[in-house]
Amino acid sequence: MRIVIAEDSTLLREGLSRLLVDEGHEVLAGVGNAVELHHVVEREVPDLVLLDVRMPPTYSTEGIDAARRIKEEHPQVAVLVLSQYVEHRNATGLLTNGWGGVGYLLKDRVSDVGAFLTDLERVAAGGTAFDPEVVRQLFANTRRTDPIAALTEREREVLEALAQGLTNTGIADRLTMSVSAVEKHVNSIFVKLDLPREADRSRRVRAVLLYLESTGTPSSRDDR
Repeated sequence: MRIVIAEDSTLLREGLSRLLVDEGHEVLAGVGNAVELHHVVEREVPDLVLLDVRMPPTYSTEGIDAARRIKEEHPQVAVLVLSQYVEHRNATGLLTNGWGGVGYLLKDRVSDVGAFLTDLERVAAGGTAFDPEVVRQLFANTRRTDPIAALTEREREVLEALAQGLTNTGIADRLTMSVSAVEKHVNSIFVKLDLPREADRSRRVRAVLLYLESTGTPSSRDDR
């Protein structure tokens, strides 16, 4: 993959670059702020951008704003955001835009190199990857007023895995169950959420959106 890294910490930026190069990827550039990132993306149009959620000068929303801008201007470019801790608005905003090729991981996730590289490849292929802790906290917040309380605990676990971007096979491996059992749980979720029978991927996305939008962050999708 052709990758651009945007991270103001030189140590982390260089460490990520070395890791990715060792894995056979091409790191086109490493930058420390959103302005430089914009120029590099416009010039190179990489396969994937790996960026910090907070960058200079204010260390507030520069990274997440840059991620949204990249997806709006270059939807084919995958974006993987790294964050020091869970920021609900940022994570939910990425999920509820309905984009493919996006991810939101906690920086601690990078220490598990195998899992991190798997998430990176999934996002680059047009899928999604959201840190289990991010999804867990988002779901914990929604359960207080969750209108979908009829879901069983197992169904919630399956839906959480869906939100992380896993396929049915990936969910089966994660939850130690058969693929056919996962399919039954997914179908049950669709029935309980009263989702119309459409393309399977559309219903999967809508099931996740119904959960996450109950946090109070509106979705930009108009086709729900």
